[in-house]
Amino acid sequence: MKNLLLSTICLAAIASCSSAKKESVQAKQPNIVVIYLDDLGYGDVSAYGATEIKTPNMDALANGGVRFTNGYATSATCTPSRYGLLTGVYPWRNEDAKILPGTAPLIIDTAQVTIPKMLKKKGYQTAVVGKWHLGLGTGDTDWNTHVTPGPNEIGFDYAYILAATQDRVPTVYIDNGYVDNLDPNDPIEVSYKHNFEGEPTGKDNPELTTMKWHHGHNNSIVNGIPRIGFMKGGQSAKWSDVDMADHFLDKAKNWVKAHKDEPFFLYYALQQPHVPRTPNPRFVGSSGMGPRGDAILEADWCIGEFIKTLDEEGLLENTLIVFSSDNGPVLNDGYYDDAVEKLGKHRPTGPLRGGKYSLFEAGTRVPFVTYWKGKIEPKVSDALVCQMDLLASIAKLVGVEENTTDSQDLLDVLMGKSDEGRDALILEATSRTALRKGDWIMIPPYKGESIKELVNIELGNAEEYQLYNLKEDIGQQQNQAESKPEKLKEMLETFKTLRGEEFSDIQQLDLK
Repeated sequence: MKNLLLSTICLAAIASCSSAKKESVQAKQPNIVVIYLDDLGYGDVSAYGATEIKTPNMDALANGGVRFTNGYATSATCTPSRYGLLTGVYPWRNEDAKILPGTAPLIIDTAQVTIPKMLKKKGYQTAVVGKWHLGLGTGDTDWNTHVTPGPNEIGFDYAYILAATQDRVPTVYIDNGYVDNLDPNDPIEVSYKHNFEGEPTGKDNPELTTMKWHHGHNNSIVNGIPRIGFMKGGQSAKWSDVDMADHFLDKAKNWVKAHKDEPFFLYYALQQPHVPRTPNPRFVGSSGMGPRGDAILEADWCIGEFIKTLDEEGLLENTLIVFSSDNGPVLNDGYYDDAVEKLGKHRPTGPLRGGKYSLFEAGTRVPFVTYWKGKIEPKVSDALVCQMDLLASIAKLVGVEENTTDSQDLLDVLMGKSDEGRDALILEATSRTALRKGDWIMIPPYKGESIKELVNIELGNAEEYQLYNLKEDIGQQQNQAESKPEKLKEMLETFKTLRGEEFSDIQQLDLK
């Protein structure tokens, strides 16, 4: 009896030590969550100065963590920014990293380093929930079988996604490579070149639409909304647009609950406020700005509900949260939805010039926040940081050595312990690039239209060099290229060095 008692005590002690050791290991391996919005502007968040709209849950992160005033996506459009975030590589190094159709092949090489692949080396469970838009398959996709390669092949254990964007076909969810809820007797066909016989389109059948297209969105109609591209079949698998935010939120919450006892990485990519803006009926009219404003409030609510789940599961104090957007804002991006008419005094760009598609600041400077309850002290930082730097910084956080191409270790900056951010950053907008260095930005001459008239956004194109001091002129109204020739020369040399051979023969300046 005595020996049995001693054995029981020993076993209990071993179990206790094992449990303590497990908890200790987990404490050293924080959970990491990236909350990524789609087309959310610098001025769309009240913590960043918005006065006509209130975003309390985004604000709670921004005011409780490090709110960066010089935080950038790599690009002014979605696909390249997502590529840069996950790979730590400038998207202009990959000629395929541009806005993709829904049928595009995967543009991340399966041998390439990615954040989820890197974290798996440390035993992390990894997941992506929401918008993907980085390509799937090899270019000749059969949506009725296993679609591969995709997120699973570049490091995600779990992937519940929409293939491209909400306004592009196929309008179905992909669950770990398989179309969710697909009826094999009603196979899917997708084309971006030709319509399928007998299928209505927004262009030819406007009477079947509940949302009017403005430009480019006049192909297959799904749920009354005309899309980009043509699709046939898959009726049972088609998503409900107004329920999309709730659907992704439930998937994200449930995955976290299922993996709360092990270190995890979640890339939670919300679709709001990208077009078509289809907020759930309970949010309709909540902003007074039409569907775009309503979608922002819906996204804010989703973030609040997700953070509440982390809190309820006891995970907030061991979770680093990064909150940002893939590029700047756009109002009319293909549909008539009152985004322009009901804007009022709201400025989605804040004090910045440009917007989505633009080399001006509003194209790439976005809300950028790091939050970690009990670990990060609230502060506002002017340090220059980029989403591309998450890979190297997270590698440092979890103790993984990675050879990174462009990503820089800014962990101390992201944790609020340093204000020494990047020295320089190449910014990109639809294959055009510019240089941000210190307080200055230099935009080389580019031919082409200066304003993207369909969306009424200044692209940043000009026949001459542009040079702005963003500290003194955040709205980029005073071009100092002629008055500051030495500064322009310095910027140009840095630009050439970072951009490489492609720009080695850029026009020489007459600095006499």
